Amino acid sequence: MKSIILLYITVFSLFLTPANAEVMNKSAASFSIEIKVETGQSIETVYQQFLNVSDWWDGEHSWFGSAENFYLEPKAGGCFCEVDGDRQVQHMVVSYVEPNKEVRMLGGLGPLQMMAVNGAMSWSFKDLENGKTLITHRYTVTGYYDEGLDKLAPVVDAVQTGQVKRLVESLSK
Repeated sequence: MKSIILLYITVFSLFLTPANAEVMNKSAASFSIEIKVETGQSIETVYQQFLNVSDWWDGEHSWFGSAENFYLEPKAGGCFCEVDGDRQVQHMVVSYVEPNKEVRMLGGLGPLQMMAVNGAMSWSFKDLENGKTLITHRYTVTGYYDEGLDKLAPVVDAVQTGQVKRLVESLSK
């Protein structure tokens, strides 16, 4: 497990993080990240594309090697899941939905799923006066990791920044 985490740190430290991504706080027992980006599309378009997670999620960050296997059920208790035949993963559980405004989910992504941690993620969408949309993505993780969760914060920030970037890029297609 430690070698996988170190590999993630090495690989993702190579990517530049845009100025709108930030590790808000970190300690041995928790971290919070926040990523903000403005898009040129309407809030309805952005929200619908967000729900089409298989169109933009990075397949390199899947358990079965393909983003096409992802889906998101936008309802309380809904699943952010990956299904490949008989192989299935529940990545997170949807805990709150306000269409075109916010989706919240609970759980640990990737290797966090097998750690003694809890995660709370939100994706919010704000209609800006100029016809654009502000996406704000937050992820807070608390719990125990023997080397300290503060060591994982930059890795998770880099991965999630990449996911937000892919969402925005998918809106231009």
